[in-house]
Amino acid sequence: MKRRTFLRSGLAGIVGTALAPQIVPSRLLGQTAPSRKVTLGFIGVGTHGLGVNLRSFLQQDDCEVLAVCDVFRSRREQVRDEVRRHTGTSTCVAVADFRDVLGRSDIDAVVISTPDHWHVTMALMALEAGKKVFCEKPTLTIAEGRQLADAVARRQALFAVGLEDRAVIHYHRLAEAVRNGAIGHLQRIQVGLPEKPAFPQEAPAAVPGDLNFELWLGPAPRREYTPSLTDAQVWRQVRDFSGGSLTDWGAHLVDTAQVANFSETSGPVAVEGTGVIPPGSINTVPQRYHLTYTYANGVTLEVTSGRTFIRFEGTQGWVGNTGWSGPFEASDLELLRRKYDPATNKLWPLRPREQRDFLDCIKNGQPPLYTAEALQRLSTTLHVGAIAMELGRPLKWDPVKEEFPGDAAANALRSRPTRDDWKRA
Repeated sequence: MKRRTFLRSGLAGIVGTALAPQIVPSRLLGQTAPSRKVTLGFIGVGTHGLGVNLRSFLQQDDCEVLAVCDVFRSRREQVRDEVRRHTGTSTCVAVADFRDVLGRSDIDAVVISTPDHWHVTMALMALEAGKKVFCEKPTLTIAEGRQLADAVARRQALFAVGLEDRAVIHYHRLAEAVRNGAIGHLQRIQVGLPEKPAFPQEAPAAVPGDLNFELWLGPAPRREYTPSLTDAQVWRQVRDFSGGSLTDWGAHLVDTAQVANFSETSGPVAVEGTGVIPPGSINTVPQRYHLTYTYANGVTLEVTSGRTFIRFEGTQGWVGNTGWSGPFEASDLELLRRKYDPATNKLWPLRPREQRDFLDCIKNGQPPLYTAEALQRLSTTLHVGAIAMELGRPLKWDPVKEEFPGDAAANALRSRPTRDDWKRA
């Protein structure tokens, strides 16, 4: 089963009983009292924004959805109606422009589930508006991710990433076993990511009346509308909007790889690899690729397109699995059955899923499962690989300074130009 299909089916069972409406203060300062509902605004309610994030939050009885926003009119209105049916109230409204969500004083937190090129721009604007932020991964560039992480730290704000792997038992158990020495000294990690299709180029077409295409494009380079462009399967293969399966699926399995290697707060020191962009297609990111990262401790991480899997190899055995949350595989399954004393365990305890974790953090003031800094470290590893493929040569990387030492061409690719004229849309 595909990861997103699995998630949608697992979260689709919404409790049918209506939730009693409650009056919530317009702005909750600091921690939220446990007895009060957190008020939420959702920006982007497409496949993942609705099927995973909104439906998961709707199952929590300590939050209330006040607004849903999307550039597609029909989509936001349909989702608004679904929320109203679920709650039995007419409190939730459909909003056309995300800036109107950020401007509402009665919304405590926003959930951003947009295409990747919008993540940091919207998150920064939400922080500026004083909102707590739950945002999907990944970032689009190294530079913008650093800008976001620094802004969150400077404001001491709550920012959580819509990423689940550290709360999924399969990946938690693998990382726990490796960190605690079950396979001896870790030597090599292999990660397989799905190979995405090549999509045909299309002729420009009239923008549907249902869509605000200017707000969909936002800070991305201006281009003409084509019929399939706004489909998530398509825009993820276009560099202006995303980094393909490397930054999408890679954000999942590469995170587990780095956690198991104690490198989730740093990153690799070198990378090399190749990638192939399918000719004659709309795709502008590699469809097929093979990357090899090297870490300061000598561990190598190989990331290859094709099938989905993760495997850790050590001096005393190996562990892993195939597919999303697939059954455990190992040189000896007893390696994964070991229990560790909480007092000496080298991995943090398993946390609840990211939506529940976010609400808990709002109320107790604790850091979320994935912070802005964690997002930056993870996304940067993936961006460094993409830059190596673009330049077609091995690269050295300094994870402390976040730069390619003495490499002007590579350093120039840490950022990209953005547009500001979308603000008039």
